[in-house]
Amino acid sequence: MGAWSGRRGLVVGLAGTALVAVLGLSGCTSGESIAATGTGGERQSTEAPAKPPAKVTATPAANTKDASPAGPITVVVADGTLDTVSLTNAEGKQVKGELAADKKTWTVAEHLGYGKTYTWAGSALGTDGKTVPVSGTFTTVKPKRTAKASLNTGDGQTYGIAMPVAVVFDAPVKDKAAVQKAMTVTTTPENVGEWAWLDDNTAHWRPKEYWQPGTKVEVKVGIYGVDLGGGTYGRDDVTSSFSIGRAQVVKADTQTHRMVVYRDGAVIHDFPASMGLESDPGRVTKSGTHVVMSKHASYGMTNPKYGYTNVVVPWAVRVSNNGEFVHGYAPSIPDQGKRNVSHGCVNLAPANAKLYYDSALVGDPVEITGSNQQLSRADGDYYDWALTWDKWTAMSAIAN
Repeated sequence: MGAWSGRRGLVVGLAGTALVAVLGLSGCTSGESIAATGTGGERQSTEAPAKPPAKVTATPAANTKDASPAGPITVVVADGTLDTVSLTNAEGKQVKGELAADKKTWTVAEHLGYGKTYTWAGSALGTDGKTVPVSGTFTTVKPKRTAKASLNTGDGQTYGIAMPVAVVFDAPVKDKAAVQKAMTVTTTPENVGEWAWLDDNTAHWRPKEYWQPGTKVEVKVGIYGVDLGGGTYGRDDVTSSFSIGRAQVVKADTQTHRMVVYRDGAVIHDFPASMGLESDPGRVTKSGTHVVMSKHASYGMTNPKYGYTNVVVPWAVRVSNNGEFVHGYAPSIPDQGKRNVSHGCVNLAPANAKLYYDSALVGDPVEITGSNQQLSRADGDYYDWALTWDKWTAMSAIAN
């Protein structure tokens, strides 16, 4: 028993000696070697992964042909930052551009020209510390022809609550969807509305309901660089910024022979009136929602079919392009409030016409009821409110 214990003690002692030897060896081994050895005894790399080089993307890319001069025209870098970027035309003139604060993106700040060649230059610094060049040349599209657009609204103006936004092109638009996508109407507060194409040259935007009084409106017809179809491109962008005024609505009834003016829901005028003679189809005042289009302190009325030329009337407010006005006319005063005798216009006593003239804004609605004919697209430009909302939106070039 004692001999066995001694042998066991010897074994333990030897083991202890071996452990000390291992620990001693460990103590002499560098920390780097420890970190490099896995639990399975395999060797592990301690080197940091290589940092990637800068990846530069220019739009348009080098050798692009027929690029839109309206963009997008940018240089973007990943895994790095842009040091310098320039874009020059064939004459060596630099295009205006802006470098983002994080130096990741450079964006052109002006339109390029049609049918021109441009060259990228500059450099980007990658996370690997190496420089990558920005280079390449591209060419913008050369149109077969260009088309001009015009707006019916002016900057800083105030319009009535039925005012449509009308865009007229001086050439037919074949790709209406592409053009419509380039036209925006931004309103504050929001007013739901939609574009509709009245014909190949004309698009209108109107709200679903009358504008909210006090609305601020920003319109942009951003057609520069846009293919209108058939090789015709937009000549210039067109913009407009305007406001909607108070809510004034005229309600004229051909059967009661009255014209009532409402301001913000309250009656401010109630005038006797004479409207178009209904026994003659050519003289009927059309029922439907008309829109004030223009105002004239005096206006010469001419209608060869009915034998009169340049009959000057006071305080004329045009409400359609089919010859309908609200205006003063003293000779019909005995008929006003009693019977309809005019050639389609709403006749008022000159003093009453002046009161209405002074209160009216272009874009005010004039709602006429009671006659045997309805306002339609045959009656001129501003028949927008003669259409239901479903019919209006069906005239959009983009599916809703």
